[in-house]
Amino acid sequence: MSDQADSPQTAGISTELENPAYYVNRELSWVSFNQRVLDEALCPGAHPLLERVKFISIFSSNLDEFFMIRVAGLQDQYEAGVQDRSVDGLTPMEQIEIIRERVLEQFRQRNDCFYNDICPKLAEQGIDFVEYRNLGEAQKEVLHDHFRSEIFPVLTPLAVDPGHPFPFVSNLSLNLAVQLEDLETHVLKFARLKVPVVLPRLVRLDQIDGLDFGDERIRLLWLEDLIQNNLEQLFPQMRVVQCHPFRVIRDADIEIEEDEAGDLLETIEQGIRSRRYGKVVRLDVMPAMPEAVRNILIKNLEINPACLYEISGALGASDLMEMMSIEMPEHKDEPFAPHNPIEKKVGGDVFSAIRQGDQLLYHPYDSFQPIVDLVTQAANDPQVLSIKQTLYRVGKNSPIVEALMNAVEQGKQVAVLVELKARFDEENNIGWARALEDVGAHVVYGLVGLKTHAKLTLIVRREHDKLRRYLHLGTGNYNPFTAKIYTDYSYLTGNEQLANDVSELFNALTGYSKHTTYRKLIVSPVNTRKRIISMIDREVEWHKKEGKGRIIMKMNALVDKKTIKALYRASCEGVSIDLIIRGICCLVPGIEGVSDNIRVRSVIGRFLEHSRAYYFRNGGMDEIYLGSADIMPRNLDHRVEALFPVMDPELIDVVKSDLELIISDNVKAWQMLPDGSYQRIRNDRPEVNSQDIFLAQASKKKSISKFKVNGL
Repeated sequence: MSDQADSPQTAGISTELENPAYYVNRELSWVSFNQRVLDEALCPGAHPLLERVKFISIFSSNLDEFFMIRVAGLQDQYEAGVQDRSVDGLTPMEQIEIIRERVLEQFRQRNDCFYNDICPKLAEQGIDFVEYRNLGEAQKEVLHDHFRSEIFPVLTPLAVDPGHPFPFVSNLSLNLAVQLEDLETHVLKFARLKVPVVLPRLVRLDQIDGLDFGDERIRLLWLEDLIQNNLEQLFPQMRVVQCHPFRVIRDADIEIEEDEAGDLLETIEQGIRSRRYGKVVRLDVMPAMPEAVRNILIKNLEINPACLYEISGALGASDLMEMMSIEMPEHKDEPFAPHNPIEKKVGGDVFSAIRQGDQLLYHPYDSFQPIVDLVTQAANDPQVLSIKQTLYRVGKNSPIVEALMNAVEQGKQVAVLVELKARFDEENNIGWARALEDVGAHVVYGLVGLKTHAKLTLIVRREHDKLRRYLHLGTGNYNPFTAKIYTDYSYLTGNEQLANDVSELFNALTGYSKHTTYRKLIVSPVNTRKRIISMIDREVEWHKKEGKGRIIMKMNALVDKKTIKALYRASCEGVSIDLIIRGICCLVPGIEGVSDNIRVRSVIGRFLEHSRAYYFRNGGMDEIYLGSADIMPRNLDHRVEALFPVMDPELIDVVKSDLELIISDNVKAWQMLPDGSYQRIRNDRPEVNSQDIFLAQASKKKSISKFKVNGL
């Protein structure tokens, strides 16, 4: 499988389009995206109070992963002496320095927002963050006993001296650096204590027996604060001189030499274990930590001082997600019941619905339950002969996998491609792979050197003495939980041409087929880049003929330089281009004479915009592809991806209407400026919050496709 050939137009790229000023750095673009996530917390009226806390947690978790993967990669390049410049002309070290500057400013904004804005508002609503030192003696006595019974047994203090080498500090762990004085010898000693992840990070004081404050307020105490103030129980006959929290983030990318891996599953398991031991890429400390203690950590963790980040406030703010368990619905997003059109049409019989015509679902506004029902019905249907499916991220307690296991037990042929290399989901996927193998399913792990990211299900059913195939093609994962918070499309069809393509693709994934010609599907790494660029170039030709060229692309990231150049060329010819890109965008819009006709928007709201949709006016014969692929080299060259055409003209209109609505958003949308920065879209038109409108339509049990934006 390969996608090496360029279109004739691509081969003649002008040297002008090589100008670094026409491109945005991939890593810095991601930092800008995470700034937009943080801004959802910074804006007081954007979300209910606890949802703002959630966005602070998401921002912090995103940043941890960014350092574990992307910053770690930049540091590797620098240490290896790589001086190659990025597409915008920066060396690895220059990128690291700019990232550090911007991230430190983001930490300042985050903590200012949380401590000076959100916390006072939480207090007004009866939620207090308290410090141990401010509690009364009677309250401290109760907590002393609570610590002894509930926390002390879990803790493991580790001495550091000539007989005890500096202990390993695991990835993402919060720790205490403790300096002690031996009361007999008066010798100073050093110890490390890990704050256990098996306990809640936020201690609910209002839920501890015997702890009485005389009111009904919710009081939260950071676990490390409780531990710090009870260290004498861990170190008898010692005086605690000082104690300071620190947090470590390590390189967590797994490198796999698949040609040398006889058992990929075993190799991935080893990689997961080694992830804990990667080099330190960020050390978080608080301002109060003295230089001497910092130097001990820098020396023993073997880091460059530039990897040390001084952060005010509690470390590891991603743990604030625990606050979402607080029962205060008035300070959270209003719950909603997704629309289930298939249940409404045919009582939930998914096969019957597909026989009536292609079905399009837009999650989370449309329920994910029909997809679960499809696999469940197939497992229990005596007329179903086989099920083939790709699994990338399915999560825990997956009803999809349970249904597949049941299908095997019902005697059906079940073939499942489980992508073991789905980053940070490897452990879940290994468990499901083994469970499926144990019941007798055919389990494969994809092609050597490629991640399988395509979202496909193929069901073969006997009907009236002939075989009929049913398909589910999606833009998101087979995960009912994330389907409630990610926007994604599901396409259900029995189209024979698509079924033939999907059958051929499964044969390529599970066997030795070298099939590379598909009728309707666009497949990476076979031809995605080539086909996307050819459709961009085709739009240029149509525009030259009739002057109505239009392209809309919605994706998570746009990085591929060849595709960006094709979009620049189309803009130069006058084609109107709207790009809806949630995260990374390396294209620069609005450059005079280059990208005047390109607009880039990013929507950050209640739901994670995850769907990919590619629209081309095509001379009035509208064409739309949905699928799993973003326009990034990794998706085009190093993954198995599938983009599929929407075949039904009415459903093409539905997706186009969805895209036009998102483009009209002037509440949750950001516009990218020619300097690469973003600003919120604000205009004098009536407010359009696209996600709220989709929700409103779903709550009325109407198809979201009925909405039309005035003037579009």
